[in-house]
Amino acid sequence: MGASLKDVAQLAGVSVKTVSNVVNNRPHVTPAMRERVQRAVDALDYRPNLTARHLRKGRTGIIALAVPELGNPYFAELAGAVVDAAARFDYTVLLDHTAGRREQEVLVTQGFRAHVIDGLILSPIELETADLLGRRDDAPLVLLGEREYDAPYDQIAIDNVAAARTAVRHLTGLGRQRIAFLGARRELARQPAHLRLRGWREELTAAGLPHDDSLVAATDGYGRWDGAAAMNALLNQGAQPDAVFAYNDLMALGAMRALGERGLRVPQDVSVVGFDDIEDGRFGAVTLTTVSPDKQAIARLAVERVVARLTGDPQVEPERIQPGYRLVARESTAPPPA
Repeated sequence: MGASLKDVAQLAGVSVKTVSNVVNNRPHVTPAMRERVQRAVDALDYRPNLTARHLRKGRTGIIALAVPELGNPYFAELAGAVVDAAARFDYTVLLDHTAGRREQEVLVTQGFRAHVIDGLILSPIELETADLLGRRDDAPLVLLGEREYDAPYDQIAIDNVAAARTAVRHLTGLGRQRIAFLGARRELARQPAHLRLRGWREELTAAGLPHDDSLVAATDGYGRWDGAAAMNALLNQGAQPDAVFAYNDLMALGAMRALGERGLRVPQDVSVVGFDDIEDGRFGAVTLTTVSPDKQAIARLAVERVVARLTGDPQVEPERIQPGYRLVARESTAPPPA
């Protein structure tokens, strides 16, 4: 059995209250006293009973994170950031996989795990406002992504239109003029794909360039194979892009592979920009230029909103928060050959 607060207090020669103040990092403890207690904590290898602490507050100490695809490196990296952010509040994260299906997204929002979680962070794909308005679970819910819902929940999302414009502006600034877009969607106009396509169109217009719809490739998925297939489809139709803006990094990597197999060089013949800044993009033979959302900020803000709803006034108006992003220029983009 591990050491208790009482054991630490006896070794340090202080009260249990003082030990509790130090362990919980409360103010009004002198540096000398904090050091004295910390030495006793270290000597006894004391670990606070976080489960008991949460149970005393009527909570489980668990936050759920539900994402469309755990196999997607972006969501895997985001999940790691959420775990780190939650740990700072002594919360454990339960990961769930919705496959982007509406029925599964509805299920996770309707409290089917209400007995084990205190709050939910969800990245929805097909969820509708009506699904949220019919929600019976009162656990805090924070939504990730650009789909706007007329429902009383906090939402964390970067500005996808502005981020896409930044990517296209980088390409036009290099002198690229025939810029393809890979990853358009045929439905659900509020999805990020439509917003990024809108940003592509707006920035081409701002640069005085036509937005040629023959350079837009629609896809059903967002993986490497989808990027390769979309790139090959454009080339097979006779399209001659001198640059590509892909919906995400996985599609960009697939497109780069397809271009190479067709004898086209990246970045000399075709420059390529992705979106998400996943680790894979930094280690290819040609490193990938990409839009990098601030995943750490997204995770931190989402966890903070859940904790704030648990500890604060539940009637406070929900917020829509936009974390930052930046363009990371690497080897896959360059001016066209002279």
